Amino acid sequence: MAPQSRTDRQWSALTPPLSEWILDAISVMGFTKATPVQHAAIPMFMQNKDVVVEAVTGSGKTWAFLIPIVERLLRLDAPIKKHHVGAIIISPTRELATQIHTVLCSLLKFHGPSAAALVPEDDEDTDMPDPDAPPPPTFPPGTLKVLPQLLLGGSVTPAQDLSSFLKKCPNVLIGTPGRLLELLTSPHVHCPQSSFDVLVLDEADRLLDLGFKDDLQKILSRLPKQRRTGLFSASVSEAVDQLVRVGLRNPVRIAVKVKVKAASSGKAGEEIMVEDKRTPASLQMSYLVMPPSHKISAIKKLLSTLQPQPLKTILYLATCYSVDYFQHVLPEILPGQAIIPLHGKHPDKVRRKNFNKFVDSTTPSILLTTDVAARGLDIPAVDLVLQIDPPSDPKTFIHRCGRAGRAGRKGLAVTFLTTGREEDYIEFLRVRQTPIAPLESPPIVVTIADANSVTDKIRSVAKGDRAIYDKAQRGFVSWVRAYSKHTASSIFRIADLQWDELGSAWGLLRLPSMPELKKWEGDRSLGVELDFKTFPYKDVVREKQRLEELNGEREIDGAAAVVKRHKKKNPEDAWSQKKEQRVERDLRRDKKLAKREHERVLKLTDEEKLKEADLKNMIEVVRKKVVVEQELEEAEFDGFSD
Repeated sequence: MAPQSRTDRQWSALTPPLSEWILDAISVMGFTKATPVQHAAIPMFMQNKDVVVEAVTGSGKTWAFLIPIVERLLRLDAPIKKHHVGAIIISPTRELATQIHTVLCSLLKFHGPSAAALVPEDDEDTDMPDPDAPPPPTFPPGTLKVLPQLLLGGSVTPAQDLSSFLKKCPNVLIGTPGRLLELLTSPHVHCPQSSFDVLVLDEADRLLDLGFKDDLQKILSRLPKQRRTGLFSASVSEAVDQLVRVGLRNPVRIAVKVKVKAASSGKAGEEIMVEDKRTPASLQMSYLVMPPSHKISAIKKLLSTLQPQPLKTILYLATCYSVDYFQHVLPEILPGQAIIPLHGKHPDKVRRKNFNKFVDSTTPSILLTTDVAARGLDIPAVDLVLQIDPPSDPKTFIHRCGRAGRAGRKGLAVTFLTTGREEDYIEFLRVRQTPIAPLESPPIVVTIADANSVTDKIRSVAKGDRAIYDKAQRGFVSWVRAYSKHTASSIFRIADLQWDELGSAWGLLRLPSMPELKKWEGDRSLGVELDFKTFPYKDVVREKQRLEELNGEREIDGAAAVVKRHKKKNPEDAWSQKKEQRVERDLRRDKKLAKREHERVLKLTDEEKLKEADLKNMIEVVRKKVVVEQELEEAEFDGFSD
């Protein structure tokens, strides 16, 4: 056992006291003191209380529920039965669930029986033991231990999850709602009153925002009512309050906020205002107001003038398609920065690979992402957070900024606002107890020449490959749709958008056809001269396909007939031609039915054909008789009598 340190004495002040091995683990892992969240939440959990915790990002919420879960499971009178579950932790995203699992495993490495039961992922498929390795420690039967299992969709099927559960017999489940529900529906997984102890919902408001409400209700219905439940989030919404009434019993509410003193001039008798702040005190939140076409140029200057230079930067965009586009053009604008894309439409393997690449990066890197990386993720040493546009949901603003300035580390978050009505967002945030100040140091000045230079570079990249032009068109349309759905609709209005400025900001070669532009009378070509008929794809196969479609020479299903794949579209048409697609589907279906009927008739014998002809004649006779009777009834009816 390590000698008692200052760290140990502070954590040991918690009531009830923590186990000696946990104090030892905390000391070795370098935690100097328990945060206010941990001081408040851990004793409540240990004293059989349900808790609802609202605390700023980076305040130690993960440890606040992992430590009491481990303590409670290791203080049971007897081990949890085979294939029984003792605790469940639900997360809104795969990345956050993976992070929670990693933190829990790092803690359990200090508990001998649990550490011996943990099997590293790299060793799961290894059948040959290492002859030089020391024998694993043994423990007497009935020794209490904690064994977690991570449940994520994507690379692992539900059947594989169940197989792993039956083989390893974990007693703590960590995962996203959908995959957890699939496992809990199996008759081999048991959560009875005698074994189940704790349920935790991390980033509870985000779980509801993402549409997991039905899954959560089904999970709650499969768990015993006599349990400990904890809801943790940086912002507790009204929707979470509804969940509290359903899933918790007289919960203790814990709200930890930062007190910030307003600046004082030092005059005698002056009152110093103290206000609540919903973000860490070590995080500086600032904004820059400028035209859309100046924003990327401002990012370039900010990254080059900040001292020390940011090593890890997160750049938030509104949509997945925006990320797909800007990942190709930003390397040209920001040389020396590794651009790493991450969004929810990426396959699971790509998401994990890119996320780990950013976490492990030792050179200047930018994580180009959406709100999928806004909640709960504890990415170490993030120096700078940039938001080209404020998020659609104002609550997400806090979470985005909170990726920097975690655990007492200094961080900077800069939000870009467009000159005009968007400046009202500053007051909007102040009312929501999230004040931001103008960025004064370093001073960022962008000239028209700087902005034009960046636009020209982006367009030169797009002109090199029609595929990038396609991504730009798709990304811009998705951004406009996201902008139109902004929660603060009185501030972010489509009617106020400067389309030519936005086109330059995105480096578009022309504005796409979309309903929002029907009344705009500006130049949709944005002054760019380009023959789109000869504008090629860099990919040879795709370019060949484009030329075939352009000339109407592409054969379909090996048929010799020459058909045109695309009809000429009116430039005023909307982006999506759903009506035309529906008509084409109906025509294809009718042709298939006619073909099947023709093939069926060809297979009939002469006798069967005669019988079918007689049947059709009988049906026709009956139909004519019904029509005649209806006509007679209508002719006899003279209306109601007076």
